[in-house]
Amino acid sequence: MPTSIEMPILFGTKMSLPFDAPIRHNPRASFEVPYRKTVRWTYDNYAYINNLMTLALSPKAQQGFQRKIKKFFAAHSRDLPWRRTDDPYHILVSEVMLQQTQVDRVIPKYQAFIAQFPTVATLANTSLRQVVSCWQGLGYNRRALALQKTAQVVQYSWQGKVPPTISDLETLPGIGPYTAKAIATFAFNQPHVLIETNIRTVFIHEFFAEDSLVADSHILPLITQTLDYKHPREWYWALMDYGSWVKKHHHNPSRRSHHYHKQSTFKNSNRQIRGLLIKTLTTNPPLTLPTLFKLLPHEPERVVHSLQQLADEGLIKKKGKKYLIE
Repeated sequence: MPTSIEMPILFGTKMSLPFDAPIRHNPRASFEVPYRKTVRWTYDNYAYINNLMTLALSPKAQQGFQRKIKKFFAAHSRDLPWRRTDDPYHILVSEVMLQQTQVDRVIPKYQAFIAQFPTVATLANTSLRQVVSCWQGLGYNRRALALQKTAQVVQYSWQGKVPPTISDLETLPGIGPYTAKAIATFAFNQPHVLIETNIRTVFIHEFFAEDSLVADSHILPLITQTLDYKHPREWYWALMDYGSWVKKHHHNPSRRSHHYHKQSTFKNSNRQIRGLLIKTLTTNPPLTLPTLFKLLPHEPERVVHSLQQLADEGLIKKKGKKYLIE
């Protein structure tokens, strides 16, 4: 048996590593990962990561990781209302709401929204004013507009049935690549590769414990290799629940992601002004610009700018000298 193995490293050079090199044990993981500062590698049943951080997990490593996540989920799964249904429309609503909004804030809003708009048809045929009014508190009100437009497309082009394929889902207003895959996974139990903040947290925590600026391109191969193709819905629930727990107990590893961006301050931001305008216009009759200046504690030019943005997006309208949401 040879005593060393050669592996390609940066710029095509090679490096010999002894088979009896020590193995670094990650106490958070349920399996061992051999480690080197510049080259992460494996032999036997472990993993190899080259300098480009391309990770190939062995079957033993994959199974060990899956066992750890499933064991956690069995003991600590979250009881979320959108997990108690297989209605694709309800799951679509939840996925749109969960874009850029934390779970705890979404739960009561999701329940109220589904109670008021229980079917695609009810959402498609109501007024935008009612939709936006029900949406209040979630922020990013463009999502409410897009969600109603999606309901209209589904109702009149898909006979009220949410399409099951990613390509068709991506044609719906406000549905991007991630949301399309999430709907296909959670509504139709299709095995797609998903990455969002909690999933990203899990893989950085477990596989990149000493790294910073970890790119999603380094994580995606791991997600692909460890995906439970027979039970993708429950597998991603488990990953998300573990990721949520890790954030609370381990200084949020997702901050070491290359894609991490701290959200700008809400107070006195344009987002706050837009939100106040939407709230004001859903709780009052049509209002003139001078009246809005009196009701909003912000500079008139910023109010005008936000009004124009909202009008351009189709959230509000101006009729004569008054602004309203229809």
